[in-house]
Amino acid sequence: MDDTKILLSEKDIPQAWYNINADMPVPPQPVLHPGTMEPVTPDFLAVLFPMNLILQEVSTDRWIEIPEPVRDIYRLWRPTPMYRARRLEKALDTPAHIYYKYEGVSPVGSHKPNTAVAQAFFNKEAGTKALTTETGAGQWGSALSMACNFFGLDLEVYMVKVSYFQKPYRRIIMENFGAQVYASPTNLTNYGRSVLAQDPESPGSLGMAISEAVEVAATSGGAKKYSLGSVLGHVLMHQTVIGLESIQQMELAGEYPDVVIGCAGGGSNFAGFTYPFLWKKFTEGKNIRVIAAEPASCPSITRGRYAFDYGDTAAMAPIIKMHTLGHTFIPPGIHAGGLRYHGMASSISALVDHGDIEGRAVPQLATFEAALQFSRAEGIIPAPESAHAIRVAIDEALKCKQAGEKKVIAFNLSGHGHFDMTAYEQYLHGQLQDFVYPQEAIEEAMTHLPQVAF
Repeated sequence: MDDTKILLSEKDIPQAWYNINADMPVPPQPVLHPGTMEPVTPDFLAVLFPMNLILQEVSTDRWIEIPEPVRDIYRLWRPTPMYRARRLEKALDTPAHIYYKYEGVSPVGSHKPNTAVAQAFFNKEAGTKALTTETGAGQWGSALSMACNFFGLDLEVYMVKVSYFQKPYRRIIMENFGAQVYASPTNLTNYGRSVLAQDPESPGSLGMAISEAVEVAATSGGAKKYSLGSVLGHVLMHQTVIGLESIQQMELAGEYPDVVIGCAGGGSNFAGFTYPFLWKKFTEGKNIRVIAAEPASCPSITRGRYAFDYGDTAAMAPIIKMHTLGHTFIPPGIHAGGLRYHGMASSISALVDHGDIEGRAVPQLATFEAALQFSRAEGIIPAPESAHAIRVAIDEALKCKQAGEKKVIAFNLSGHGHFDMTAYEQYLHGQLQDFVYPQEAIEEAMTHLPQVAF
């Protein structure tokens, strides 16, 4: 009988992260200072990040060694399993072979600890005492609170207000590990107070929460550093343990994917899964389609402009070139909270623009339909974020059925949905709605983009 689970041993945990900067087919775009709009200096970035992470951000080395203390913590859950979704294939009656990498086995139930542990370690090594961060659905805040607990760092989390109330159990996880959690926008920062003065009922956004966390770190006199769960290059790089393990597992399965898929909000789990496969494409010529699945309500890749924009709502964070809906974007309160960001990682955006990555926007109801179909076949209840990748994988498998063509499809199941039961309850009772972000709102937001000379 063929295996359902493809497992590796702890000795197979990668010893280095893959840095796509070494193989990018397009030149890098500068990161700009939000005030001067000139390329940032290390001194500016050092206000927010320790120098060891800044050096990772700009490195063009293909491999960055994973420190042994980080690999030691990785052993708590890594390597993660890869599954052949045989029961889903049967339910779809498709000739396609479907594989999924399952990151929900981590202690906090998602892929986020892969970079949280690394960032906590490098901050500790640099002498940092406390971190600030934002979180959407709470997966990132949960991961960083666990990592800070392991390395003895204090942590303040600014959690998007709509998720703070939608997902209280993730807040409790953070508090369990010793973090302080605030519903953003708060009255604790100048920026938060300005938002509440204009809209006391603001649901918040990742851009707003980033602004608050950045403000707290930047005004701390060096006492606190800022930690980000997605978007930046070193964050995406830390996640490549996912794809590096997946390549080993596909070799054990005796197959290689024709299509690889990940959900994309800021880009960390998508890049972590797909970048090692792109490495094989760029260096060995392995032909592969790479699809980024995003919500139709937050369509930064498929409908945003590829332009320079601020990384946060208050225009305090560095300016990067990315696919963006505009930093003033206020997303609807969809349940895929981890995907409610106005922009996309710079490297992903460049690869989309170059034609190496496809964007696919999917509506909320079709996403939850796919989540239920998957869970009823495979037994795992996926996070709403991950369900976007499942929707696209199912659609690709159904195309194979229609064409009578066998393809190998692999996707990243980046987390479980155990703390997303409110969303599932609302879907099951017909209380969720689709929301397509209005074109006029996108066009209005584009008028606020920074005017840069690059």
